[in-house]
Amino acid sequence: MEEDTDFRIRFSSLCFVTDHVGFCGTIKSSPSDFVVIEIDEQGQLVNKAPSKLISKVLPEPNNFAKKTKLDLQNLSFEEGSNQEVSIFAGCSGADQYHQPGSEREDTISDGTSKGEEETVDDLGTLLDEKTNELLNHFARDIKEKWNSKTELIGSSPEFSLGRILDKNQRAILHSAIRQKFPFLITVGKNSEIVVKPNLEYKELCHLVSEEEAFDFFKYLDAKKENSKFTFKPDTNKDHRKAVHHFVNKKFGNLVETKSFPELNYSAGNPNVAITVRFREKTHKHRKRSLFEYQDRKVIYTAFTLRKENLEMFEAVGFLAMKLGVIPSDFSYAGLKDKKAVTYQAMVVRKVTPERLKNIEKEIEKKRMNVFNIRSIDDSLRLGQLKGNHFDIVIRNLKNQINDSANLKDRILEAIENVKNKGFVNYYGPQRFGMGRKVHTDQIGLALLKSEMVEAVKLFLTPEDLDDPVNRAKKYFLQTEDAKGTLSLMPEFKVRERALLESLHRFGMTEEGCIQAWFSFPHSMRIFYVHAYSSKIWNEAVSYRLGTYGSRVVEGDLVCLGEDVDDEHFPNNKVHLVTEEEESANTYAIHQVVLPVLGYNIQYPKNKVGQWYQEILSRDGLQTCRFKVPTLKLNVPGCYRQILKCPHNVSYQLKEEHDTDVKMEGSHIDEATLSLLISFDLDASCYATVCLREIMKHDF
Repeated sequence: MEEDTDFRIRFSSLCFVTDHVGFCGTIKSSPSDFVVIEIDEQGQLVNKAPSKLISKVLPEPNNFAKKTKLDLQNLSFEEGSNQEVSIFAGCSGADQYHQPGSEREDTISDGTSKGEEETVDDLGTLLDEKTNELLNHFARDIKEKWNSKTELIGSSPEFSLGRILDKNQRAILHSAIRQKFPFLITVGKNSEIVVKPNLEYKELCHLVSEEEAFDFFKYLDAKKENSKFTFKPDTNKDHRKAVHHFVNKKFGNLVETKSFPELNYSAGNPNVAITVRFREKTHKHRKRSLFEYQDRKVIYTAFTLRKENLEMFEAVGFLAMKLGVIPSDFSYAGLKDKKAVTYQAMVVRKVTPERLKNIEKEIEKKRMNVFNIRSIDDSLRLGQLKGNHFDIVIRNLKNQINDSANLKDRILEAIENVKNKGFVNYYGPQRFGMGRKVHTDQIGLALLKSEMVEAVKLFLTPEDLDDPVNRAKKYFLQTEDAKGTLSLMPEFKVRERALLESLHRFGMTEEGCIQAWFSFPHSMRIFYVHAYSSKIWNEAVSYRLGTYGSRVVEGDLVCLGEDVDDEHFPNNKVHLVTEEEESANTYAIHQVVLPVLGYNIQYPKNKVGQWYQEILSRDGLQTCRFKVPTLKLNVPGCYRQILKCPHNVSYQLKEEHDTDVKMEGSHIDEATLSLLISFDLDASCYATVCLREIMKHDF
């Protein structure tokens, strides 16, 4: 196996918890020597046919009202009635839904739909005549000032509709005003609705016609499912770029933009229109009507992905390209090794089982297979697994340098020792990428410090290799020419190309780099920040064990829960060890946890806690709140046990020609020996780290 010298140096500083001698050997001689199979929450291997499909079933209407937090006290509903039922979100305007069976528009036209007309009519019925008249006067006054190019002097003018106690009525008013006057915005203040000029509307009017701006903001406020808005065709590329930039800068978390050429356009001077559509995730946390829960059906297809010698993000990017979706439409429970054969559960949105089956032959060329394909009702989330099963072959077994003991005895001693005592639960080297110059934790630190340009440069830093990928990266760092780099970057580098396409559109500025990071799904953006937190945790556990050893001391943090097999247990399960408890040896070392950095964790109250503060100061994060609002990243943190044990361990010594080695004999040809070892690990544990403890050998 080719070894990374930088990682050997980096991981050789990590400590061991067992005292056996260990042995040497080679792992991952080929991907098939390292097989990883995910274990689902029911304890079943995902490469087997699922025994039963567990999915979330929508509650019956009568039960739903009891379970939801929405205010349904005044909601009347009779099955079969034609009455439309809507529940509105009060903070950013009401979302209007069609009743079941009604036709949904796929595009927003220049005209006003029936639903919008009803909303506008609500304005006349909900406001008294005097208030309605004053509101219209306020709106006219704002438009006249804008049309006359008169700047609004002083603070932005406001008009108050007064306090409206009924929540639903407030929500209807929010939407009605924004639909009738898209150049105005409404703000809620303690049941009071305040109307102000919409300065973003005015800014858009400098780029497009007022008619287009008017319709765009009506579209934006309506938030109609599966709808899109198209600006008028435009031949000016720089002007289109400015419109793209405005929409993504102001509303990039809500919508996405794409350019499409008109049919029969001239190749030399294409007429291109910008189309806007809502991002799927904008609907996740919105309050929905009772009818929408029953009527709205998002397609979710579950499957098991088998990949060989392929990075997971690259695999997801390739699948997304073949299926015509985006990487964030895929969800999974955990990341898997590259140089391995891995099996993991996945779910993709907006893709039917039949459509996924249609690409089976194509993806085989990329060393991928999909099976156990079926429809389910929801996506997966990170950590939604019990653990992983490993089948590993360690080749070229031999004694450590200057160790003359029987190799077979060394191997058996090592495995039994780790089975009983466990291993230090370090994050494995694959958590930090396999680059020699830049590791993922360095990118994560730059993101935490909001150094967006620096983070992009780190991501595109080349290795000292002469291949197309690194030549393209080298060209970019020399020129910052995103378009030229795209022509050099191989098609299979999906992440790099997505980033470069955004940089070409938005520029290599701080704001442009923020938009470029949004070309990655959230799970990928947060991955880099987690890598930094993981690196600090590794250093912390080495310091903890080096300072206090296996004693549980005052100020340590221990987990009070039993059978803890993941990192997501609450603060109330974490206990600070007292002086009396240290003296009484109340707790054992396997109960000790250390915090993984975030805004919702407590630190040990001993030398380890002081060490954390010194490290944060060293890295310029003294005041870091572990939130990056510009990238929508929130890192609450968690706790991780410092020791873990493998489960269901089995092993067998083999000769290279598949002949069992006789365990009685001491005279054996060591060069021909291989070890076949299988075990299960809890979620977020690393097999390479467990093997490191067994072999006393850094990979």
